[in-house]
Amino acid sequence: MKSEEVAVLTVAHSESEADVVCGLLRSAGIKCGYRETQAVDSLLEEFTPSGPQEVLVHPSDLDAARELLAQSDR
Repeated sequence: MKSEEVAVLTVAHSESEADVVCGLLRSAGIKCGYRETQAVDSLLEEFTPSGPQEVLVHPSDLDAARELLAQSDR
């Protein structure tokens, strides 16, 4: 995905969490990806192998992705 064609869906605490979120999205047919964010999420951020990750989707999929994540939290 090109950076100008993406919307930030959520910020995951780690790369593993972002991978799980993307797995859920992909299972529903929503293309996604993730990248490191500069947002400070934890005082231990500098000591972890990967810090917070922005989960990215196409803007046209943003509402469907939000609904899917909300349903998975129930």
